[in-house]
Amino acid sequence: MGGLTPESAPEPEAAGPGRHPVLSGLWAGVTYGLLALVLLLAGLLIVVPRLAGGVPLTILSGSMEPNLPVGSLAVVVPVEPEDVRIGQIITYLPNPDDPTAITHRVTGITHRADGGLTFTVQGDANAEADAPVQDHQVRARVLYAVPWLGHLNSAVNGDERSVAVYVVAGAFFLWALSLWWRAWRRRRAAATTDAPDDVRSPSAVERP
Repeated sequence: MGGLTPESAPEPEAAGPGRHPVLSGLWAGVTYGLLALVLLLAGLLIVVPRLAGGVPLTILSGSMEPNLPVGSLAVVVPVEPEDVRIGQIITYLPNPDDPTAITHRVTGITHRADGGLTFTVQGDANAEADAPVQDHQVRARVLYAVPWLGHLNSAVNGDERSVAVYVVAGAFFLWALSLWWRAWRRRRAAATTDAPDDVRSPSAVERP
């Protein structure tokens, strides 16, 4: 029983041009890393503050260094004065007609005769405590803080921040999806190329 002669055997397909596997892996890693970073920023700037009922604030002074460096993003959540504890970092309004807030650490709590509370607060980098803070001045406590993100929070505010983060995250998601699709197609093409001849060309029959 005869077989396919060398002259009649199909020639192997030439390998198409492709990316270097190491470079492709590095590029995919960078892309997925950027996607993860954008999603993390979206969570820290938008999702977590909204779920916790908090507000992102930018630290503008060095009074709380090194724990809260200038430019840090501090997410603060509302707090009742009676729930404040020594060691917590709170945000208060020193002047009722001024929206400028101060974020410092509580170092002491005094119970007044009228049943109210007076707080002693001080910046970690300050040599002296602030003027006594009354309970009605307390607005929030710091839930968490992230260095440097305050600059981004200041540059893009409100709804513009939400739209910008979602647009960038969506763009990176689509790009990552396209990378996955192309990688899947390359693997499928490679599997077809490596398949036996009788699998790739079922119409080929052995000559008598």
